Amino acid sequence: MTLGEKIQTARKYCGLTQEQLAEKLNVSRSAVAKWESGKGLPDVDNLKSLAQLLNVSVDYLLDDGEAVDEYVIREAYELSDYGTGNKQNKKDRLVREKFPDASIRYLFAEKKLSTGEKIIDNVIGFVFDGPFGVPDILNDIKNLDKSFYLVEKDEKQFFVCVTDEYIETRQLAKKFTEKKFEIGGWKFSKARYELP
Repeated sequence: MTLGEKIQTARKYCGLTQEQLAEKLNVSRSAVAKWESGKGLPDVDNLKSLAQLLNVSVDYLLDDGEAVDEYVIREAYELSDYGTGNKQNKKDRLVREKFPDASIRYLFAEKKLSTGEKIIDNVIGFVFDGPFGVPDILNDIKNLDKSFYLVEKDEKQFFVCVTDEYIETRQLAKKFTEKKFEIGGWKFSKARYELP
């Protein structure tokens, strides 16, 4: 999907006309029409505003790689609204509430290291005779609040990321049938059990 197609799909999903979206962004309707037709590009500020207004991520709008998702919805929520217990249990309840009749599997996630991080990891291990995996540990700490799920409902798959502040749902354009797969900069493996 092109940037324009993603903007148009997300706009329609939110029930907005080009005119209404333009009004919310303080741009002309013709600017929105140009973006959607691929004849123009939004600047950085408009891109951020678009993502926020359309409940999608900037990454989703800009990702021009292989079409992994058909649409992305990001919604804020209050963790305290999902009962007692630890954060993981509350996030599980949130996902189950969003997809009551679906098959839901927890995903184990590992952030892929960038080339720079791999080099740093090797240098630290070589120079200081330290353990390898320092960037892995830092990534784990940085992404501690994220939980990932693979949801299957009505012949569709959804990739769900839940943080302490929002839930992001992506309808996948292609199904992942293998136990392990990659999306963006992450490697995932499916849990053997389904969420109750």
